[in-house]
Amino acid sequence: MSVAVLGAGAFGTALAISLAGNGFVTLWARSAEHAIHMENSRENSARLPNVPLPPAISVTSDIKDVEAADIVLLAVPMQKLRAALTEHASNLAGKTLVVCCKGIELTTGLGPISVVRQTIPNASPALLTGPSFADDIARGLPTALTLACGDADLGKVLQTELTTANLRLYRTTDVIGAELGGALKNVIAIGCGAAIGAGLGDSARAALLTRGFAEMQRFALMRGAKTDTLMGLSGLGDLVLTCSSELSRNYRFGLCLGQNRPFDTHTTVEGVATARAMAEIAVAEGLDMPISVTVADLSHGAYSVPQAIQSLLNRPLKEE
Repeated sequence: MSVAVLGAGAFGTALAISLAGNGFVTLWARSAEHAIHMENSRENSARLPNVPLPPAISVTSDIKDVEAADIVLLAVPMQKLRAALTEHASNLAGKTLVVCCKGIELTTGLGPISVVRQTIPNASPALLTGPSFADDIARGLPTALTLACGDADLGKVLQTELTTANLRLYRTTDVIGAELGGALKNVIAIGCGAAIGAGLGDSARAALLTRGFAEMQRFALMRGAKTDTLMGLSGLGDLVLTCSSELSRNYRFGLCLGQNRPFDTHTTVEGVATARAMAEIAVAEGLDMPISVTVADLSHGAYSVPQAIQSLLNRPLKEE
């Protein structure tokens, strides 16, 4: 089956590089200039420098080149997913669409699969998520991911087609759990980054990670997720990676908050919008989500880091 990747950022490019080991891949970039430069230089110097593109990758900015693909991976930021799908709905109609972003849509509170279903109802959606960094995938380092698909038979096909020499995919039909694990861990990563940036130490990070995971489970189970999914790659696995490495954009954003330093405004930090959406839902549903709500306030300047710390430490004592 033929494969295309829509979105030539670091992660989309990395996926295309890995998938090129299986056969021809079309990599679509929004910018014609970017596409031409990548095609000629055989490198994504802007987003993934010093990693050559294999000959099996063709880079294009013409969306019609994507129409020939049987499977289209959507490697666009969560908050831009609906706009991209709406713009290219006629080109993507009826296709198998594998979403590769993590987050909750701020305006609706929906996950990526629900956004696909709303915008292109006749598409067959799936989700690729889990603990991974673009640079690791692009350089051929072993990476395990979760492939979530409500259609079990389609999930088996996609697992076979998208597994590569360095990508090992585990499948699940629990789309909700996979969506929320990948989304909510970014919120906790911001909090962990802020704690380390403020000099609070690894013990504080461990506490935030553990209690944050409890909040993730509480929220996801309320939405209908399965506990086992949250304990797997798309939940706990992704949380551990994102909360412990400066390769994580969300963690780096938190570090800057903790150190009171500016952050690169051109870098997408999905956890900021997700924290806000998560906090609004938690308040509406009466869920106890103190870390997530605090991260939302911290990310939008409503709290300073010392105020956020004091707010969490002053909470009533309770059983674990």
